[in-house]
Amino acid sequence: MASGFGFHGGVPRCFAFWQEFSKCYASSDVPGQCKPQAEDYFECLHHTNEIARAKAIKAEFVRKAEHQVHEGRKAADILADGVIVGVGLIQRSQDEAAQKK
Repeated sequence: MASGFGFHGGVPRCFAFWQEFSKCYASSDVPGQCKPQAEDYFECLHHTNEIARAKAIKAEFVRKAEHQVHEGRKAADILADGVIVGVGLIQRSQDEAAQKK
């Protein structure tokens, strides 16, 4: 971050957040006022909230799949029904289109 250049030249991915934080920190009398800008900058660097959200989605998908297995569905059917990324929305629209025909 010290050089202000990214790995491949140009502006680093979190530079805009760094500028916001730096401007706030330089102009404020109390550094605590810049906490939102600091949190945005650290989220850009480390993706902690994004990773936590992805883990929560995955855990819910696994919980739902285990519940369906206990209800008697085959594991292969559950895996064929959808993936974590799709969350089943695409298949619902395909099923609805098939029912309309």
